[in-house]
Amino acid sequence: MKPMGALPPEFADQRGMLTIAGRPAEDWAADAGDTPFFVYDVAIVAARVARFRSAFPGIDLHYAIKANPLPALLAAIAPLVDGLDIASAGELHRAIAVKPAAAISFAGPGKRDDELTVAIGSGVTLNVESEGEAGRAIGIGERLAIRPRLAVRVNPDIELRGSGMRMGGRPSPFGVDAVRAAALVRTIVASGANWRGFHIYAGSQALDAQAIAETQAATIALAARLAEEAAVSPPLVNLGGGFGVPYFAGDKSLAVEDVGDALRSALDARPAVLRDTRFAIELGRWLVADAGVYLTRIVDRKESGGELFLVVDGGLNHQLAASGNFGTVVRRNYPLALARAVGEEPTETVSVVGPLCTPLDRLGDRIALPAGRVGDLVAIFLAGAYGASASPADFLGHPPAAELLANGY
Repeated sequence: MKPMGALPPEFADQRGMLTIAGRPAEDWAADAGDTPFFVYDVAIVAARVARFRSAFPGIDLHYAIKANPLPALLAAIAPLVDGLDIASAGELHRAIAVKPAAAISFAGPGKRDDELTVAIGSGVTLNVESEGEAGRAIGIGERLAIRPRLAVRVNPDIELRGSGMRMGGRPSPFGVDAVRAAALVRTIVASGANWRGFHIYAGSQALDAQAIAETQAATIALAARLAEEAAVSPPLVNLGGGFGVPYFAGDKSLAVEDVGDALRSALDARPAVLRDTRFAIELGRWLVADAGVYLTRIVDRKESGGELFLVVDGGLNHQLAASGNFGTVVRRNYPLALARAVGEEPTETVSVVGPLCTPLDRLGDRIALPAGRVGDLVAIFLAGAYGASASPADFLGHPPAAELLANGY
């Protein structure tokens, strides 16, 4: 038997039939019309935003929509946050439908000229990732007779200790190396472009509050050093995000209040060159992961070589991350439950596998559950981030999963 991650706190105290936003899982299945499907509870997202506001007063909150770009969810989140961070023209079109262009920033190392043209014409801020991209953006702005809004994404000479995905302190396709960033800022300012500041992102999926606090303090120091070298103060410094969620057994929830306390102290002591600078934190999974549940139905129960398998009608084609094939080195089990028996004592060890013709399609590996029957719903938690949009939905031609919104407003 292998351990699973703990159920999110919003569901951990339930017993019997799983309820989502106060409604039984089978009612949601009736609404979806078929399985598999996702349900996202906006009330959980709103509670996360409120917790952030309490812990980080005066800090702008940006939502990184790559975590979950469902248009209905975006429309619900947009009024709750200060900005949206995007990484493609496709995301731009979704973002600009729900948020003013001035509140949208566009990152990504491979922006094509047509994407730059649309972004500049729309008035969003480009986080330029190289001298070449900056030059193209300035040229497009001149052709359109528009001052492009340009920030510099910096590849920092620091990394976020303990992060699941490190994005600083090493050669990278993301951002301009810190040693060259000030020179690029001077070029942007001299061009007449609308200088918007720095985007500095050192890593993601970190659960260590002290590590995040240390990285934020180092990021503030780096931004100050670059501003002094460039002889111009940044209007905004995006400190990145990196806030993780506890997917696996042994993971502990991030103490964001401790991060907030440390950030206030660091900002109180910031150099004068940053005195009038605004600061933002960019979050994706921390805002939306807990809000999502993926539900799939058992279609077969079988034994092979002395092991039990529950075969369900959804798999890595909808929920790649839960199968262990999205950024993890060692496969571990996401929190998972038999929807009609949440919190009940397990009676057997089973593997939950999807319908795809690949051994990679395994959602639960030798986990302890109450006895599952054909027709039962299985719930996979922490499915609100990097679920449907981050999975190979067309693989083997199975239908897409429905996505339903609870408490949308």
